[in-house]
Amino acid sequence: MKTLGNYIDCEHVASQSGRTATVYNPATGEPSMQVALSSADETRAAIASAEEALQGWSKVSPLNRARVMFKFKALVEEHADEIAAMITAEHGKVFSDAKGELTRGLEVVEFACGIPHLLKGEHSLNVGRGVDSYSKMQPVGVCAGISPFNFPAMVPMWMFPVAIACGNTFVMKPSEKDPSTTYRLAELLAEAGLPKGVFNIVNGDKEAVDVLLTDPRVGAISFVGSTPIAEYIYKTASEHGKRVQALGGAKNHMVVMPDADPEQVVHSLMGAAYGSAGERCMAISVAVCVGDEVADNLIHRLGEEIATMRVGPGVGLPEEAHMGPLITKEHAAKVKGYIDSGVEDGAKLVVDGRDFVAKDHENGYFVGPTLFDQVAPGMRIYDEEIFGPVLCVVRVNSYAEAVKLINEHEFGNGTAIFTRDGDSARQFCEEIQVGMVGVNVPIPVPMAFHSFGGWKRSLFGPLHMHGPDGVRFYTKMKTITARWPTGLRAGSEFSMPTMK
Repeated sequence: MKTLGNYIDCEHVASQSGRTATVYNPATGEPSMQVALSSADETRAAIASAEEALQGWSKVSPLNRARVMFKFKALVEEHADEIAAMITAEHGKVFSDAKGELTRGLEVVEFACGIPHLLKGEHSLNVGRGVDSYSKMQPVGVCAGISPFNFPAMVPMWMFPVAIACGNTFVMKPSEKDPSTTYRLAELLAEAGLPKGVFNIVNGDKEAVDVLLTDPRVGAISFVGSTPIAEYIYKTASEHGKRVQALGGAKNHMVVMPDADPEQVVHSLMGAAYGSAGERCMAISVAVCVGDEVADNLIHRLGEEIATMRVGPGVGLPEEAHMGPLITKEHAAKVKGYIDSGVEDGAKLVVDGRDFVAKDHENGYFVGPTLFDQVAPGMRIYDEEIFGPVLCVVRVNSYAEAVKLINEHEFGNGTAIFTRDGDSARQFCEEIQVGMVGVNVPIPVPMAFHSFGGWKRSLFGPLHMHGPDGVRFYTKMKTITARWPTGLRAGSEFSMPTMK
């Protein structure tokens, strides 16, 4: 069976650690390859490659760095179907979702192509007599990214394009559950003209991660994953003097007001709750219905829609599935365990996805779409991030109660309100303690020229990803205040040296 090693200096490098993990096809449950779990020394070798390349790459003009990004963008677009098929085979999401993920990642590449403009800095003339002040935005140095399994193309592309365009070099540690996509992106970067050592991949687990967090040559760490790990990443890397952006977990609520368009709400919730099998940090996992009539109507309509859902492999069906499998057998069991706990805690199980089996894919890691009613704080299915196709309906009596519910939750990643009333929407945007807010938009992921990130225990670190915050994160500002002698004449006490 093939073993995927590391990628250093634009070359495939086999790991000598002797440790591997198995990569599975989630739709079939069959192993597809092994991935190396690199040693600490192998991780240090990737960092050394990035450090060596830094001196040259940081001096390349922003314009020429942008040209590499333009070529990379064109190559990814050319190979989009191939890359999306990789995502589907290793993650399990349906092909159209995989293509959509790639598109969102490419939007960050497009943003990075504007780096000559984004690095212009500030300039002030005559801050004092004959004195000017101006700023430079310079690279941080060697940067590292640690990405999750749920978006093997998009999340790495939230990180490395901006970092590299800013003049940094990069070490990527993708998820060991679906590493092939990042590897393919690295090959396309080299084809686009990126010099050796500027982008390296080290595959591994905690042993590799801890080296990235503690090695003094690494200046910045980007991470997306669960809150406990995000907190560990932030604390450990910060203690070692690194700047950190660590995005953690989420429990995203959608408030449904009595005046909301019922059809729009149901359509939006079906995609937001069950798209990508709920394995995304921006999934809507809680619908907060203001009034029992709203909740009763929503539950009825959702039940009808769920009954028509196609659940199956990401490719190969006559008509594409709406939802694919979960990433691993263990994660599918974990999600089913949450459903068990919801029943035990007294929530009303309206649609049960625990016993779903996909036709001709009996060994796949499938969990059917699941719907709970009468959910309340204190239940595990409400308090914790499930990361699966489970939607909880919470009933409240007023708008104020809905806002209080959301603001008291430990996570503050994304939220939405569905209403026809502009005053309610505006008030919601002001009062809600959440980093990303949608108004009649269920998944309010900002475009690449804005920044992505939550509040509370959904984000550790002051700066969000991509957009203006991404540029700030991957650069250090230097401010220069300068005075030059004036009124010099030939024969005066100061003159420029002559060339001989």
